[in-house]
Amino acid sequence: MVVFVALSLAYPLAVYAMLGHLEPRWLAPLPCLLALLRALATRERLWLWVAAGTGALAVWAFLSNAALPLKLYPVLVNAALLLLFGLSLRFGPPVIERLARLREPELPPAAMAYTRRVTVVWCGFFMLNGCVALATALWASERVWALYNGLVSYVLIGTLFAVEWWVRQRVKARAHG
Repeated sequence: MVVFVALSLAYPLAVYAMLGHLEPRWLAPLPCLLALLRALATRERLWLWVAAGTGALAVWAFLSNAALPLKLYPVLVNAALLLLFGLSLRFGPPVIERLARLREPELPPAAMAYTRRVTVVWCGFFMLNGCVALATALWASERVWALYNGLVSYVLIGTLFAVEWWVRQRVKARAHG
């Protein structure tokens, strides 16, 4: 799992670095490897579909020898996460509630409402992040694409985690105080 996370984090920067040395068609297996590793690690149906979508992007990259399909992989991942989080709001329990129950199996109603709102926030994040990833893939230079998808988006994810943790501590203190 650690190797998968490291490869995923490095994907945009690796593609950027290798595009100067290899044709896009020879990089096509890279996103497939990532998608298959994720699908095998989670064994969730959604990630099997992502692996299939990634396979289609790889075939497109191989046949067209174009970089665009390789640059669309982060868009596909954001779309999958948006779908996962969004469907959990519809069919429950929300993803953040499931994660919270790993630490605290008996959540009070206020905590359940809070986790639902946090799941909505993550949906908004994945939507926005996916749109920016798409915009960088379509209209930005490869350098800007790699910088956003290989650094900025991860900083934004970390910032959202940190802000949510801070807010959660305040909400818990208010509930217990």
